[in-house]
Amino acid sequence: MLNQKQLDSFNDNGYLVIEDFIDSDKRESLIDRAAHLIEGFDPNSHRTIFTTDEQERSSDEYFVSSANNVSFFFEKGAIDIDGKFCVPKQQSINKIGHAQHILDPVYKSVIEHLRLDSLSKQLGMDKPRAIQSMHIFKQPRIGGEVGLHQDSTFLYTEPMSCIGFWFALEDASIENGCLQAIPGGHNIALKKRFYMDKDNEAQFEVLDSSDYPEGQLEMLEVKAGTMIILHGQLPHYSDANISPRSRQALSVHIVDGNCHYPKDNWLQTELT
Repeated sequence: MLNQKQLDSFNDNGYLVIEDFIDSDKRESLIDRAAHLIEGFDPNSHRTIFTTDEQERSSDEYFVSSANNVSFFFEKGAIDIDGKFCVPKQQSINKIGHAQHILDPVYKSVIEHLRLDSLSKQLGMDKPRAIQSMHIFKQPRIGGEVGLHQDSTFLYTEPMSCIGFWFALEDASIENGCLQAIPGGHNIALKKRFYMDKDNEAQFEVLDSSDYPEGQLEMLEVKAGTMIILHGQLPHYSDANISPRSRQALSVHIVDGNCHYPKDNWLQTELT
């Protein structure tokens, strides 16, 4: 549970860093489970690459259906211009998502143990609902940049309620693409909203055309086991991984079930 100093820090900065939150046994169980899932995945079944650009424009069926599946997305640098893999399969995946918190017994058990519902209630939610989970790899030397964004752009509610819980499964440093955030940036207006139009194509609605403040990003270098809580309106970013080490992380996003969740949000889960 969070103390008042931690709650004040979150409310002031829009993020909160708590060390030693997830123990080594649980971290290893998730890393091992991810490796097992990738081993059983046929990389020739599809070639959906996840990059910031793809996140902003993708509306293919595999991407959209991942809301109700355990799906695999490749790093852009894992596949060459001829469609051939440049790295071994275990090093080709950008992330696994977005429903393993419901469908996979290992992820489900670990996430339930983390008691995110209780944390979310402390942070002001009435009815916490885990809407999305991701295992993010930031693969050695090819782990791509994730541009500056706000999570509520992609998981929009009225009123806005999204909170992200990010867990370092491995050490996160500047060299391997640690998170970066704008302190107090959750007070910035939501810039845009990602939605599906009537033709089931992904679109952006621009809500605020002003630029993000420049030069204010804080490096969140953390050790394995650390939890970082991210306000849904907080602009955050991660650079490309230029190191020989991966930067694996678990991310779970929660929204308030008492808030309106629009039917044109890209992520429409049929699972409970």
